[in-house]
Amino acid sequence: MYKLAIFDMDGTILYTIPDLTDAINYALAKNNMPLRTEAEVTKFVGNGIPVFIGRAVQQGTSKELLDKVIKDFGVYYKVHSADKTVPYDGICELINNLRAAGVKTAVASNKDDYAVKDLCVKYFDGLFDYSIGRRDDISTKPAPDMVNAVLKELCIEKDSAVYIGDSDVDFLTAKNSGLDFIGCDWGFKGRDFLLKLGAKTTCAHPSELLDLIIK
Repeated sequence: MYKLAIFDMDGTILYTIPDLTDAINYALAKNNMPLRTEAEVTKFVGNGIPVFIGRAVQQGTSKELLDKVIKDFGVYYKVHSADKTVPYDGICELINNLRAAGVKTAVASNKDDYAVKDLCVKYFDGLFDYSIGRRDDISTKPAPDMVNAVLKELCIEKDSAVYIGDSDVDFLTAKNSGLDFIGCDWGFKGRDFLLKLGAKTTCAHPSELLDLIIK
């Protein structure tokens, strides 16, 4: 049985693509750039907002213009991050059951820290013992820094924690942190992608995670 379950956010506990698409398209339109589809946005996310927006803008965009798009995105997303976002079916029940079993829960995401904390309060108020997102003072995933910060905050050893996510970034985060990894088939990348990465354990629905974590 693990003592701590650390979750990714986008594509793992929350379906965020519609709000991310609206926000990037607002910023792109404001700067006279072509808009992006939800399918494109799904491929762009995972490495934090600056990288996400760098993938979404036109090739050859100047740093000055890129910075403006990032700023415009942030202004919009701070207000509209929860317009269409929803938790994946079964996630709230899973986290409640984990806590009832004595397992601590946390979020470590490359989404900006303000958004991680706002969305945790909006959808999971009181369900996570700690959450951390992208900040200027800490390296983003797949570097182990965020996971290490969670472990330190909650006083849990690496061999007692598991990282749960849906992407290559999450798989590498667990590997770089020395944690076991469980892949989420319902996320942005899918089961086949995770297995090709080398994931040893994946699950098709949040309800399957409980037994994997408290076994």
